[in-house]
Amino acid sequence: MTSPLFHADLTVHTQSHNYPIVITENTAIESNSMASQVAPYITGQQVLIVTNETIAPIYLKALQQPLEAQFTVQVCVLPDGEQYKNQSSINQIYDVLMAAHFNRDVTLIALGGGVIGDMTGFAAASFMRGVNFIQIPTTLLSQVDSSVGGKTGINHPQGKNMIGAFWQPQMVLADMSTLKTLPARELSAGLAEVIKYALIMDAEFMLWLEHNLPAMLALDLAILGEAVKRCCQYKADIVAQDERESGVRALLNFGHTFGHVIETHEGYGNWLHGEAIAAGMVQAAELSQKIGWLTSDDVARVKRILSLANLPITPPPIEVQTALDLMGHDKKVKHGQIRLILLKSLGEAVLTNDFDPHLLTDVLAKHATPAIKEHTL
Repeated sequence: MTSPLFHADLTVHTQSHNYPIVITENTAIESNSMASQVAPYITGQQVLIVTNETIAPIYLKALQQPLEAQFTVQVCVLPDGEQYKNQSSINQIYDVLMAAHFNRDVTLIALGGGVIGDMTGFAAASFMRGVNFIQIPTTLLSQVDSSVGGKTGINHPQGKNMIGAFWQPQMVLADMSTLKTLPARELSAGLAEVIKYALIMDAEFMLWLEHNLPAMLALDLAILGEAVKRCCQYKADIVAQDERESGVRALLNFGHTFGHVIETHEGYGNWLHGEAIAAGMVQAAELSQKIGWLTSDDVARVKRILSLANLPITPPPIEVQTALDLMGHDKKVKHGQIRLILLKSLGEAVLTNDFDPHLLTDVLAKHATPAIKEHTL
C-alpha cells in the first residue's frame, strides 16, 4: 500500500450503523491501495464490482485483481451516462448477481461517479431485501455529495431520482488521485455541489472557495482534498440529524428543484447534474432576491463564483407551465404545494412554501426565451 499524500477520516452516524469516509490521495493508481482499504468492510466471500465503460479501463484491474486473492469477484460494467440511470441498468446488476448465485453475504462495490453509486446502492438495497455495499466515488461530485448519506435510486422519464431507497454504505473511499483522470467539465460539475455547501451553510467557506477555486481547477489535490473533507463533514453532520430527509437534510437540495427541471426537460445526460444545479442555484437566488432576502450584489456574487468554476448561470429556455409541471413531480412537493430551498442570506438556507407564486413565475419567465447575454452551455 502506498503512503497517502493527503488523508482524513470522518464518521457518518446513522440509525442502522456508523461508517467511515476515508479521504486520501495515493501516490499510484496501479497499487493495491483501493483493495486493501475496502477489504476490511467486505462481509462474506462474494463481491460484485459495479462500474462503467469509462472507469473500468482505468481503475477496475487495480481493484479487482487484489480482491480476487481473497474473495469470489464478479464485475458488472454498465454504459456511462445519466441516460442509463434506469431500471434496465439495475436489471443488468441483478442478472450478474443471479448468474453468479450470489446470496445475502455479497458485497456490492460502486466504482464510479454518482450514477454508478446511486444505482449500485439501489441494487444493494433491493437485492434479497438488502445487502452490503461500499462506495468508491471517482468524481468530485460523487465524493462531496452523492456517495455520502445513503440516498440511492434511478430516474424515471418524468422525474429525476423518483425511484429509490435510503440504504447506507459500509464505507466510502474517496481517493483524490482519481480526479487526475476527470475531464474538466466533470470537475466543474462537481464544484457546483461544493459551492452549494458554502451558499447554504457557511459564508466563510464561500470566501475560502473564492480564493482557492483557481487551484482546484488546476487539480491541486491537497486543496481539493480539503474541500472534499469540509463538504463531507457538512453532509455527515446533517445526515446524523435527519437521515431520511424529513427536515434539515432537504436544505442539501438547494438549486435541485430548478436543476432537475433542466435535466428532465433537456434529456438526462445532455446537461451534467452539476451544470443543471448551478443554473438552478442562480434561479433560486433570484427568487430569494425577489422575496427580499438577498441583495442584487448577493446574486451577482453567486453568479461570479459559479462562473469562476466554469459553470453555466443561465438555464435553457423552458416554458413556464412546462417547468411548473415538472416541479410538481419534485419530492419536496407537499399537499400539492411546491416547496423550495431559498437563501435568507449567503450561508443560510431555508425550506419554504411561503412565497408569492407569481414571483416564482417571474423567475421562470425570465429564462423562458433564449438568453443572449449571460453564460450558457
